[in-house]
Amino acid sequence: MAVKSQSLLVNKVTGIVLVVFGFLILASGYRYGSPSSLTGGCLVLAIGVVLLVLSVVRRNSSDSAG
Repeated sequence: MAVKSQSLLVNKVTGIVLVVFGFLILASGYRYGSPSSLTGGCLVLAIGVVLLVLSVVRRNSSDSAG
């Protein structure tokens, strides 16, 4: 149980960090008109959001199962 909750915590922190970095890269690309930075920022932001969503889904499915 402790390993599972620790894994969820790592996924949450990683997701939040990726969302922040993705947003910063996206904002920088928008500011300077760089399409590659916009694309990279969108990808990093999307990966962070997916990690956060998966973390919530795993937490909810483990709560309802047991």
